[in-house]
Amino acid sequence: MAFHSCTIIPASHHSSMSSSTSQMASLAVLVFLVVCATLASGAASVRVGLTRIHSDPDTTAPQFVRDALRRDMHRQRSRSFGRDRDRELAESDGRTSTTVSARTRKDLPNGGEYLMTLAIGTPPLPYAAVADTGSDLIWTQCAPCGTQCFEQPAPLYNPASSTTFSVLPCNSSLSMCAGALAGAAPPPGCACMYYQTYGTGWTAGVQGSETFTFGSSAADQARVPGVAFGCSNASSSDWNGSAGLVGLGRGSLSLVSQLGAGRFSYCLTPFQDTNSTSTLLLGPSAALNGTGVRSTPFVASPARAPMSTYYYLNLTGISLGAKALPISPGAFSLKPDGTGGLIIDSGTTITSLANAAYQQVRAAVKSQLVTTLPTVDGSDSTGLDLCFALPAPTSAPPAVLPSMTLHFDGADMVLPADSYMISGSGVWCLAMRNQTDGAMSTFGNYQQQNMHILYDVREETLSFAPAKCSTL
Repeated sequence: MAFHSCTIIPASHHSSMSSSTSQMASLAVLVFLVVCATLASGAASVRVGLTRIHSDPDTTAPQFVRDALRRDMHRQRSRSFGRDRDRELAESDGRTSTTVSARTRKDLPNGGEYLMTLAIGTPPLPYAAVADTGSDLIWTQCAPCGTQCFEQPAPLYNPASSTTFSVLPCNSSLSMCAGALAGAAPPPGCACMYYQTYGTGWTAGVQGSETFTFGSSAADQARVPGVAFGCSNASSSDWNGSAGLVGLGRGSLSLVSQLGAGRFSYCLTPFQDTNSTSTLLLGPSAALNGTGVRSTPFVASPARAPMSTYYYLNLTGISLGAKALPISPGAFSLKPDGTGGLIIDSGTTITSLANAAYQQVRAAVKSQLVTTLPTVDGSDSTGLDLCFALPAPTSAPPAVLPSMTLHFDGADMVLPADSYMISGSGVWCLAMRNQTDGAMSTFGNYQQQNMHILYDVREETLSFAPAKCSTL
């Protein structure tokens, strides 16, 4: 999803670092880390507790959807803009894998991001960052920070106050500037300045290497040295509640790759549930067991960035109830030129479908409700184009819609109506949108609620099973 450019500069200039996070539409979750074992030469286990950040309780569902949809559309445009300008990142260096398990308490959404809290530097300074499967770079705002920085709840990280910070060498395999060197020796003491965009926002800064700490107390902390990250002192200003971003994509800069974690999983509580918790796992303990587990292979990602970062799936059809919709099997195919395809993304809220497929879904949902509820124009209040008027602002939607089945290669995912319709302020809307035919479609996190999902990067499969995520 991200576009970046880079410039090689002397290391003494790294005070001009900068960065920013994308307002990706997901449900914001604050992660507090509780480590149950320290990292060692073999696979280790790190236990992490996640707590949902509190959002504006006055945000209505239509407002949330409208803002989330705006960010989703900017995010999609950013991906298209960066497709021919990003370069492919280097391969992972095989770091020791860890397992992170996280409890999440869901609150009312106000922007839709999942925020991890980790600690950076020596002494460790905690900060909250957006967790995003659609990008790779790990970054945080850094001091000194000028007029182009956004407000954050935690103090700014200052690399000058950390005894373990160093500028990442320009010829490092994790340097975003390594390609610009074309194999030549870097200038003495060089630093890599980068510029990267995320949907509605951008980040610019210098790449560094630092020790990251996972854990909430001295007895159960795990410290991971030598993590490549972006140190930012300039950014766009539209990222609430975070101090940066943690990329969980396929590239070498992501936390998944830098920790050598071959798999990760999460289970998202329902949008309307503001009290329960859910779990995120990163590493060897991430697993799904039971008779309800279904698995589908990832589609091989294109070699070019940013598409090389994404997790592509083969969606072959969609059914509403027992009716298979007349959608071409190739509607979501990834083309040889890197266009099309469908990705699963934790950083996007509302699923977008190729227009030909979306129109079939829209028509099928409308036919189920047109004699029960009147249609209304929800474009202004929600940004969604298929909405129905409920009898009153506080009315619950009627239990009349069947489940929707997404037919992936070798695995069917069944979504209840609550996972593809959203209600609030007297309207009930299809929580999906259309995408230009031939453009990339995205399976968003609203449709992933109450689904335990496992990304097995080494085995190249996505597994999932229906779950009551509040109990995990």
